Amino acid sequence: MGSATLLLLLLPGVLPSLCAGENLLPGRHLSLQSGLEEIVVGGRHRSWPLALEDLSSLASGFLGVPQEPQLDPECKELLTAFANSSLRLAGCLIQSSRPVTLCQNCYHQFGEVVQQFENIENTTKTNRCAQSLLMSDRLQMVALVNNFFNDTWIKANCANCLNKNNEGLSAGTVTFLALYNESMACFKQNLQEDNLLPSNYSVVCKNCNATYKNLSSHYSEMQKNGQHEESGEQFHLCIDIEDAMNITQRLWSTKFNCSVPCTDTVPVIAVSLFIFFLPLVFYLSTFLHSKQKKRVLILGKRIHSNASFANIQDKSN
Repeated sequence: MGSATLLLLLLPGVLPSLCAGENLLPGRHLSLQSGLEEIVVGGRHRSWPLALEDLSSLASGFLGVPQEPQLDPECKELLTAFANSSLRLAGCLIQSSRPVTLCQNCYHQFGEVVQQFENIENTTKTNRCAQSLLMSDRLQMVALVNNFFNDTWIKANCANCLNKNNEGLSAGTVTFLALYNESMACFKQNLQEDNLLPSNYSVVCKNCNATYKNLSSHYSEMQKNGQHEESGEQFHLCIDIEDAMNITQRLWSTKFNCSVPCTDTVPVIAVSLFIFFLPLVFYLSTFLHSKQKKRVLILGKRIHSNASFANIQDKSN
C-alpha cells in the first residue's frame, strides 16, 4: 500500500487532534492555522496541496517507514567518474562525426570510459557498488550507456587503425593520414594557383597524379595486410580511413574527372582483348581441325576405292 494511501486512511483520526492543537510527533511541529492551509513538517512550511514527496515523508514520519538508502560515497564517486567520462566521449564522437575522425580523435576518451566501467565492475563485495549501479533495476542505465559506446566503437572498426594497446594510431594509419593531407594540399594548391573552371582540371590531374597514386597504393596495401585468410568475415579498415579515401576518390574521378594513367591502362586493355578474342580463337581452331580431319577421311576413302578398282582390273586380266 502506498504512502499517500496510508496517509489518507490516517487523516480522519489525525485531523481532530490537529484542530485541537495537539502535537502528535515529538520533534515535529504539525498544525493547521485558522484561515490558512499550511503545514509545518520538520521546520519547513508547505502549502496545500502537498507534493507526493511531502506526503511520503509525512507518512514515513507517522509510520516509521524507512527511506530508500542512499549510495555509498565510494559508489557515488564511481558513478560520477563514469558520467563525466561518458560526457566527454559523447561530445567527442558528435564533434568528430563529419568529416569522420572519431577513431583518431576519441580513443583517449573511449579508454577512459572503459576504465571507469571496469572500476565499477571490479568493486568488492563489501560495498556492492557493481550490484547497486549495474543490476538494481530493469533499465540498467550504466550498462546500457557502456554497451552503446562499445557497439559504436566496434561498428567504426577503430581497433583496426590503432596499435595493439589501443593507446595510439598504428604506423600504417599515420602514414595514410600524412599522404591524405598531402593529396588534399596538392588539390587545394593547384585549384588556387590557376583558378580553374569546373570543366578544366587537367592541371590538377597532372600535378597531383603521383601523390594520389601513392595514397591509393598505400590504402590497397593496408587492406591487403589486414586480410585474414582463416577468417570468413570481410575486413574493413577504420571508418576514418574509409571515409577519407572515399572523399579523395570522389574528388579525383567525379569532380576533377582525372583519367587513369596510360601505364595502368595498357595491361588492362591487353588482358581484356585477350579474354575477348579467346573464344573466337578456340572456335576457329576447332573448325579448322575438324575440316582437316574430314579431308583426311575423304582422301583415305578415295585411295581405298582406287586400290579396289585396280585389284578388279588385275583379276579380269
